[in-house]
Amino acid sequence: MVSANREMAVYCFDTLVAHYNSETVPPPAFDEGTHPLFVTWKKAVNGAEPRLRGCIGTLEARCLINGFKDYALTSALRDRRFPPIQAKELPFLECTVSILTDYETAVHYLDWEIGKHGLIIEFTDPDYNTRRSATYLPEVAAHEGWTQIETIDSLMRKAGYNGLINESHRKRLRLTRYKSTLYTMHYSDYISFVKRTRGAVPAVNGVKSTH
Repeated sequence: MVSANREMAVYCFDTLVAHYNSETVPPPAFDEGTHPLFVTWKKAVNGAEPRLRGCIGTLEARCLINGFKDYALTSALRDRRFPPIQAKELPFLECTVSILTDYETAVHYLDWEIGKHGLIIEFTDPDYNTRRSATYLPEVAAHEGWTQIETIDSLMRKAGYNGLINESHRKRLRLTRYKSTLYTMHYSDYISFVKRTRGAVPAVNGVKSTH
């Protein structure tokens, strides 16, 4: 089984740097494979808790190299919840790559564990008779300190449902649980890695060099 690793996070940073510099992305240093995957960008300023800056991925299996290349940019530049990440933010960024595995249909909406499982919910909006769906990666509920019910209710809101949420609504959900492996790298670690392995620090348009 393929696990998320340092080289995948490096490739995501490489992709973003190449975008700002209008250059070609260096070839990745990990093997090809096909898995569902996510790329998450967070920004930490002045030692504060890192704040989400973008998180997009796919629940369908994708070729890892093209997948990380696409979603590194999509999550950084086209997450509708946030303005696009600018080059000057790079020194404050950390990147988390996630590979999703072990999809299972849950017996009911509480048939999962906080911190262990990611969730996909699917349901019909009773007010508009439209299909809705949303997902949280395994680390989200634990990081937020949510109970299982708080997580489910938040997911229903994320899916775009604005009506009343009660027990009967929750019981009608179709819930798929999954696991993930992840790897997180800060920009400073990326710079150190590039310096060590390629002999030079990448110069980025719009970023003051600190090395």
